[in-house]
Amino acid sequence: MTRAARAGDTLKLPMQLEKVYEPQRFEPHWAEWWIESGIYHADAKKALAGRMFSIVIPPPNVTGSLHIGHMFEHTMMDVAVRWHRMRGEETLWLPGTDHAGISTQMVVERQLKTEGLTRRGMGREAFEQRVWQWKEQYGGLIKAQIRREGASVDWSRERFTLDAGLSRAVRENFVHLWNKGLMYRGEYMVNWCPSCQTAISDLETIHEAVEGSLWHIRYWVAGSEETLTVATTRPETMLGDTALVVHPDDARYQHLLGKTAILPIMNREIPILADKMVDPKFGTGVVKVTPAHDPNDFEAAKRLKLPAIKVIGEDARMTAAAGPYAGLNRDEARKRIVMALEESGELVKTEKYTVNLSKCERSKTVIEPLVSTQWFVHMKPLAEKAMEAVRSGRIRFVPDDREVLFFQWMENIRDWCISRQLWWGHRIPAWYCKPCGEMTVALEEPATCPKCGSTEVEQDPDVLDTWFSSGLWPFSTLGWPDKTEDLQAFYPTSLMITGFDILFFWVSRMIMLGIELTGEVPFREVHIHGLVRDADKQKMSKTKGNVIDPLVIMDKYGTDAVRIALLLSAAAGNDIALKEDRMDSGRGFANKLWNASRLLFMNMERSGVTGWTPGGAVDSDAIEDAWIFERLGYATETANRALELHRYHEAAQTLWDFWWREFCDWYLEVKKLRFRENSGVDAHWQATLTVYESALRLLHPLMPFLTEELWQRLIHGQAKSISLAAYPAIGLAVGGGARARTFELLQEVVKAARELRADNKLDPKATIKATLHLHTAEFAETDLAVIGTLTKLGLEQRTGKIGEHQGLIRSTAEFDLQLHAAPPPAAQNGSASGDARARILKEIESYERLIENSNRQLSDETFLSRAPEKVVTALRAKRADYEEQLAKNKKLLENLD
Repeated sequence: MTRAARAGDTLKLPMQLEKVYEPQRFEPHWAEWWIESGIYHADAKKALAGRMFSIVIPPPNVTGSLHIGHMFEHTMMDVAVRWHRMRGEETLWLPGTDHAGISTQMVVERQLKTEGLTRRGMGREAFEQRVWQWKEQYGGLIKAQIRREGASVDWSRERFTLDAGLSRAVRENFVHLWNKGLMYRGEYMVNWCPSCQTAISDLETIHEAVEGSLWHIRYWVAGSEETLTVATTRPETMLGDTALVVHPDDARYQHLLGKTAILPIMNREIPILADKMVDPKFGTGVVKVTPAHDPNDFEAAKRLKLPAIKVIGEDARMTAAAGPYAGLNRDEARKRIVMALEESGELVKTEKYTVNLSKCERSKTVIEPLVSTQWFVHMKPLAEKAMEAVRSGRIRFVPDDREVLFFQWMENIRDWCISRQLWWGHRIPAWYCKPCGEMTVALEEPATCPKCGSTEVEQDPDVLDTWFSSGLWPFSTLGWPDKTEDLQAFYPTSLMITGFDILFFWVSRMIMLGIELTGEVPFREVHIHGLVRDADKQKMSKTKGNVIDPLVIMDKYGTDAVRIALLLSAAAGNDIALKEDRMDSGRGFANKLWNASRLLFMNMERSGVTGWTPGGAVDSDAIEDAWIFERLGYATETANRALELHRYHEAAQTLWDFWWREFCDWYLEVKKLRFRENSGVDAHWQATLTVYESALRLLHPLMPFLTEELWQRLIHGQAKSISLAAYPAIGLAVGGGARARTFELLQEVVKAARELRADNKLDPKATIKATLHLHTAEFAETDLAVIGTLTKLGLEQRTGKIGEHQGLIRSTAEFDLQLHAAPPPAAQNGSASGDARARILKEIESYERLIENSNRQLSDETFLSRAPEKVVTALRAKRADYEEQLAKNKKLLENLD
């Protein structure tokens, strides 16, 4: 059999399933067929005419490969997309990748280094061409991996943040903000990464507390014997000091105001000034001002009109202004400066001090605060509109506790430095005239200077922060600034699913820019999920060696198994502690469905049922049908409600329980006893296949590959794909609730019989005579026969409570089950009976000791206050198990006696 099919064809697959569940055999096929068939292409005209659902993929960096966090996010998105599509909404899931300015440039520069080349040696144009070549060669990796996941995206609309259309949108955004006065260019203190050689935003820095030192340095007051002591954690910056400052009301230093102090090592006089920035109660009440290397000092210098002396350069080496230390890296300079202060006697003391270092998120290099000319966006006006959109309910956060963080950040937002000293990215659309210095901001390159008419105009060499372009992603990908049909049909988008770690990087900026540029919010809802961590809740990293590669585990367990494992862990907002055994459980679940389907298809063949067309009324009086339709109704309502609320873990658990515990373990076990040879589609088959097919559709968004494979084997002449079939909206109903309750009674009798046999260690193969005393109800003969077959009991049914208590008995409020069994083999002679008794007594003693130990721990308040909740919960569960086993052993001893 070939699995190949022309795009658009409905596949016709044989019903017989292979003995072994091998997802690697059929998953790649469906992943390609879904794309080639074009079934996930969204129609803008249909969206405009009816209901629509749209979502954009958070664009992964073109430099990378998928990690397990991507797969977790994409799985939830795919569930939402498939669910909405199956509900009849015109659905768009738009894919794409981000050019990742800093990351991509770093990757290509490393590659050039192996060839003995540098970007500056090549020149800008040649370097940009080389990056595009790299992107064409390696940039398709992410796309191939998303295809492997089976994500139901519309590949015809795939975008890249440096596409021509998106580049135009970025320029429109830049010019709009400039013309509206929301953007400016100026000299300000920025976070400079010496490794990436560019300014980065506050959000691109990470903070690390390290053990450092606090050096106390003596400054002499010029023309006197008086000194002032100043403490610093960065003595290398003191070379750039331009003042000492005290609080204006500090009586200790009033007599020094207006005088100067001698800067140690440099022997330069600097003024002693007053400013309220100083806390007179902290330290000596004297601080030094280094305007070029500290953001607070930079602001103070503007107030006090102090010069800024740059003693550390962009390469983290000391500049010529550092005098004898010029050319040294900042760490070596620190060592030598401390030695010089010790030798001169100007180092008063050194003490240990915890320093909070800022590092570049990408390179992990220590950030250097530097004064630099950069482009900035005024954020306060944009933030006000964004906050109003959330307050008014135009945007809803799930879970809503993330709103608190959103408002905290937005209320304290700082201006955004958007320029980057890179060559890969969106070039800033500003041009400078060489002769007169006039600056022109425009959508297109000016031919001449508008002020002096010169043709000598040069474009700003910097590029824009990557987030400046990805902040437009929900609408630039749909054709903005043009009023395209896609933009009208699919914007605002319906939902954004993303991690809390980029709430401020990306989500907030999309909201601000979306409202500013389009007048509409970019999405109606934001589902914020947690991070995927390792089994010990540690963040995954290559250096720790705890990274889980989704491609490896997809190949090992199957994509559906990984998806259901991730979804079961996807409680809204919570981090996931992912263990690989969860994927093993996911595969076990998929294997259970496969084997159940194989059993079903084999029985269909035996009964002469060659195909199945859904529809039509189900006319069945079987108690198991009444029960399973009731359970299907509950699962349907619960799954729909959970998906509506983005409670993906609840939907996954509900459908897992329905399939495994209800359909496979109970319904199918009973139903296979009802099927008859050459019966055709009788009432039993009509009910069974209606439930089975509906349950496949329920599960499809969560496990698309397996459900597509099974559905295509079952259905002929219907929709091309199960993903285009209708999602069950309400539970189907057959008969009344009384028959469903009767089946639940049947389940209780079967469980009681099995427990009674197991507890008394009766031969599992032997058929045992038994009497079922029903207190109120009564089973039909066919249902009683089912109980007998499932329990290997020769069963006689009586009405009313049991009279004489002989044999092995299990009683409940609804029935008494009496097994007329011979004594256990161990009781047939005195010696064996004695051995059995001794063994049971030993087990009783062991369980009593375990329970006593558990009680001791669980009554220890210190233990309860310190132990993790999961440890306490597990201990309580173990105690309950010990108590249950103890009760069973005591019952065994009673029977033996």
